[in-house]
Amino acid sequence: MTNIDVFSSAHSFKEEDVRDKTVVIIDVLRASSTMVTALQNGAKGIIAVGDMDDASKISHNLDAKSFLMSGEKDGVTIEGYDLGNSPLEHTEDAVKGKTIILNTTNGTKAIRRCNLADRILVGSFLNLRAIIEYLEDLDEEAILVCAGWRGRLSLEDMLCAGNIIYELCEGQLSAEARDGAKVAFGLYEKFGDDIENSIKSSNYAVRLKDIVSEDDLVYCCQRSITQILPALNEGIISDINGKEQ
Repeated sequence: MTNIDVFSSAHSFKEEDVRDKTVVIIDVLRASSTMVTALQNGAKGIIAVGDMDDASKISHNLDAKSFLMSGEKDGVTIEGYDLGNSPLEHTEDAVKGKTIILNTTNGTKAIRRCNLADRILVGSFLNLRAIIEYLEDLDEEAILVCAGWRGRLSLEDMLCAGNIIYELCEGQLSAEARDGAKVAFGLYEKFGDDIENSIKSSNYAVRLKDIVSEDDLVYCCQRSITQILPALNEGIISDINGKEQ
């Protein structure tokens, strides 16, 4: 198994910690799930931004018909944006052929913090198998970065990281595994039999319950429904599965 560490939130590491490493960004609710779904439905690519100023600057350099502004602040769609951070809004009719400028509270900021990494991938339950298969073939160290919520651990992200690790080690974690990997693995062992209800009861899901539809939560809990493998290349996140890596 690839040597894997897990960071519990986007604020739990220094940018230097990911230098020249393969990083998987995990934000189950909902940035990762939205990116995977948008690419599955034919989006041309995704530009992850750190804030509204960045989004505005980038949009001014693109043809108005070529992109959509997507995102949320504290779970609520940003005023003036085309779409929120709901994967269910990123339908084929809405996103096909478009570049998505995505601005979220946690997930896109986590991506920006990993700019020194050798490769940045986007993982979720939706593309779990694609992430696992990629990491199985990787010889170098990998880091699973859970976006968390405002610097705090999020159960849903750690469960996804734990699921990845559990599959990679076939349920037998080495005693020499990193502490972060042990924590994620242990959470998955305890709560992995009922992903949907575990996530619905998580702190972040409870915070979102009056903002986000239950359909969003249920959708994000589905495992391995697509082989989409988003990766960042020259500022654009696109699907690399089936392409030369």
